[in-house]
Amino acid sequence: MDIKAIRNDFPILKNSDYVYFDNAATSQRPRQVIDAITAFYTETNANPLRGLYAWSVEATDRYEAARERVSRFINAGSPEEIIFTRNASESLNLVAYTYGLAELKEGDEIVLSVMEHHSNILPWQMVAKKTGAKLVYLEPDAEGAFSEEELAKIGPSTKLVAITMTSNVYGVTTPINKIAKLAHANGAVIVVDGAQSTPHQKVDVQSLDADFYAFSGHKLLGPMGIGALYVKKTLLETMPPFLTGGEMIEYVTRESATYAELPHKFEAGTVNAADACGLAAAIDYLETIGFDFIEAQEQKLTTMIYERMKEMEHITLYGPTDPTKRSGIITFNIEGCHPHDVASVLDSEHVCIRAGHHCAQPLMQYMGVGSTARASLYFYNTEEEAERFLSALTKVRGWLGFGS
Repeated sequence: MDIKAIRNDFPILKNSDYVYFDNAATSQRPRQVIDAITAFYTETNANPLRGLYAWSVEATDRYEAARERVSRFINAGSPEEIIFTRNASESLNLVAYTYGLAELKEGDEIVLSVMEHHSNILPWQMVAKKTGAKLVYLEPDAEGAFSEEELAKIGPSTKLVAITMTSNVYGVTTPINKIAKLAHANGAVIVVDGAQSTPHQKVDVQSLDADFYAFSGHKLLGPMGIGALYVKKTLLETMPPFLTGGEMIEYVTRESATYAELPHKFEAGTVNAADACGLAAAIDYLETIGFDFIEAQEQKLTTMIYERMKEMEHITLYGPTDPTKRSGIITFNIEGCHPHDVASVLDSEHVCIRAGHHCAQPLMQYMGVGSTARASLYFYNTEEEAERFLSALTKVRGWLGFGS
């Protein structure tokens, strides 16, 4: 595909000389997504699900069409298994509060990995404190892989496994199918954080046999403020609502209420219909580009950058030594230079990267570092941008007074 034509779809990239290598934090948006949001507000802006007039009916139709689009995108069993949330963090909290608190008890084990984003750690810390359940951590090797001994921690006492599909630090994709089989063999459910995987590879929740799967729209070309949670219907039917209020009810008296049918039971208040339309447009765009192209482009650039960085002095690289296992993420440190300073120097060259603990402090502690720098790529990045990034790296130590 023509990279220049693709980049012309992105207003912020089309007219800028910035190299944007912070895609793991958030992606850029193509005009098709921006147009879909604008179209909702300019053509049919009304409160969905409530009015009987034409605009409200059309708003409802567009909102539910977006849900159906998400369902097809990840191959859910039905649109009823898709709950719209603000982001992956809210999705994971929804699972923790509605399933975790209701189902776990003292002595049960919650298995996590030390690679988890804080969003997939803090909710389970809360559940453990409130229920008396125990947190058990899987520890990866230096390449982000789990040994058989580590996976054996998933045992008879395990009731829930919460695991990232793709690490936002190492970029490595975990063997979800294998972990799901272990979880289910021990009577546990598996909660998958798909925030980093969904933008970069085709996801089939039924093939993964995930019980819960969460992702955010803003990392896959969609708007900020919209995310989705997939839940197997058999589980969803047993879960209490997360929030209460308008729209999630069927009937209310002074003393009690009956809840709406799935999935509306979990979507209290006025819904984020415009951004749901934007998310559907983002999915359409991604599938037009195709995941074969997305993965090939990311692997080409990641390999190019990783192999060049590997030859540079004073640079420590973290994660897989095989760059094709990195899902567009390269995490590193430069000897003697704080990652924040590295990011500042690169910003002076109009190169955008991330620096800090990446909301993964337990992994940083496990790695023996306080923070790292991270370059993260997407399919609209180019070889020319990779060259600019590599050139800027060579200037960092000089700018910080090391001479080279």
